[in-house]
Amino acid sequence: MIDFNQYKVLTFDCYGTLIDWENGILGVLKPLLLPHSTNLDDNQILELFAEFEAELEKGEYIKYREVLKRVVQKFGERFGFEPTADELNSLADSIQDWLPFPDTIEALKTLTSKFKLVIISNVDDDLFAFSAKHLQVEFDQIITAEQAKSYKPSLNNFRVAIERIDLPLEQILHVAASVYHDIVTAKSLGLSAVWVNRRRDQKGLYTTGSVVSQPDLEVPDLKTLAVLSSK
Repeated sequence: MIDFNQYKVLTFDCYGTLIDWENGILGVLKPLLLPHSTNLDDNQILELFAEFEAELEKGEYIKYREVLKRVVQKFGERFGFEPTADELNSLADSIQDWLPFPDTIEALKTLTSKFKLVIISNVDDDLFAFSAKHLQVEFDQIITAEQAKSYKPSLNNFRVAIERIDLPLEQILHVAASVYHDIVTAKSLGLSAVWVNRRRDQKGLYTTGSVVSQPDLEVPDLKTLAVLSSK
């Protein structure tokens, strides 16, 4: 168990940690793929999404809206169809409808009574603005990939956040669902990290990556974190 009293700021990944991005992605890609005679199960879709997204984010920086368009294009290339303009834009356009996990809002409201809350997210400013309305709390800082001009797991995104927060590392606790995107990098910079392992009873590593890192605490959801931090 970690001592929550030493921390003043909680930094959060957003999609997969606070917002249910799997259902958001599947809600778009499943009905998109079927008319093109591409019948994949949920795990296959999410694994391919993770593969294509990671490949696109490693190159020269492009906005996340463009990343999502190219992800759809890559599905077309892989399965032999040409997406329409509406299909290319469908993932990015759907983010405004992606909802928080059932425990997210109540947990954030509990946590904000004790900590400053900061977002570190692989997204564009305008796309996160849609999600911010759903999350219903005021964040002290919001650091997006658009601002950093890079994507996690790049060290740069965390360095930008650390500089803006302007507190000793030992007073910052990072909270995320992805080992690949978040936990490994946060730990390498000397931050403490909580792994929100929402997929602990499910197959597939596409939201966490196949890399290994030891978080300071593992919890199954945000509600558990809120309870533990208030003790």
